Amino acid sequence: MRRERSPPELCPALALALALLLLPTACARRSQDLHCGACRALVDELEWEIAQVDPRRTLQVGSFRINPDGSQSVVEVPYARSEAHLTELLERVCEKMQDYGERLDPGTQRRSYVRLSAQDGTRLDLDGVRVDGDVAASLKFACESIAEEYEDELLELLSHQADNVKDRLCSKRTDLCDHALHIPHDEL
Repeated sequence: MRRERSPPELCPALALALALLLLPTACARRSQDLHCGACRALVDELEWEIAQVDPRRTLQVGSFRINPDGSQSVVEVPYARSEAHLTELLERVCEKMQDYGERLDPGTQRRSYVRLSAQDGTRLDLDGVRVDGDVAASLKFACESIAEEYEDELLELLSHQADNVKDRLCSKRTDLCDHALHIPHDEL
């Protein structure tokens, strides 16, 4: 008579060790997804805010001292992309992260962050989007960290009206989204 064997049980210590080995990978992926999403949302919000400024609005920059010949070295620049305006935007843009929710891709288990409503106020497809204070707080904190750490890069790219600021900052200059080069631009 042959006896059937049951599958071997995983001892609790081995199960704990396995979980501890996999936990850093899951946490690192979540952190990478969060920072990538915050970077992409930050750039989206900044670009939208810049686009809302009247293109005819200018700001005088330069020295207001009078040169020996009686002239001044003052130049008018478009206000929307001026350092003063961009710095002002950077100080408050991360507040907009409360307008985002988290979507988990069931296939890849990657997290992405989506706006809960379009800037014009229309509702978007929120199927599978998690909305809660923890998501908004985490996204805001990541946004603030990125805005502080990469302020010079943001100012440089946005002041010169660079193309693909999102990819250039979030993937090429910072590696925050090095895993996400395949993410469609309209996802965030």
